[in-house]
Amino acid sequence: MKYDPVLAALLSQPWSNGACRGYVIYAMEDCGFSPEDIRRVVGELHDVFDMRGLEDAEAHYQNSPY
Repeated sequence: MKYDPVLAALLSQPWSNGACRGYVIYAMEDCGFSPEDIRRVVGELHDVFDMRGLEDAEAHYQNSPY
């Protein structure tokens, strides 16, 4: 694999559940979701983060239709 400095910089940043929640909130706000729906999704993220690992989440994303 060829060295990619941009990818290396991204991968060197620490994982943050809070940052992930922030990205989800930004996306949902930009798509016009209601505050109630955003609260429900952010609350669900708390449970999902406890039940699933990074590898599971990455595989779920890669195999999803989204």
